[in-house]
Amino acid sequence: MPTRFDTGGELGPIEGRDAREDRLKRLPPDAKELAGESARLADLCQYFSAKRMDMPPQILDQVGGLSRLPLPDRIRALKDINQALMEYLNRVGEDPQLRQ
Repeated sequence: MPTRFDTGGELGPIEGRDAREDRLKRLPPDAKELAGESARLADLCQYFSAKRMDMPPQILDQVGGLSRLPLPDRIRALKDINQALMEYLNRVGEDPQLRQ
């Protein structure tokens, strides 16, 4: 008997971006925004991993504290983290020696 954590279950793995977007549409607004920002962070983490790049330590510290924040503050922090990572990637792209 499949559980809600199995593929196809309520909390199971999501196969692809389209399935993720479909699941996001069913969430309440705050949860939808949190999930969207979390997904963007996950995409950025995958990019850093694929390029074998280290994330800036201050970003890692911020990510480590996310779970202790109330939902509205967590959403704001995730937006700030995602923006900072995009700006970092833009700067690193201009100077390949900054890559680690």
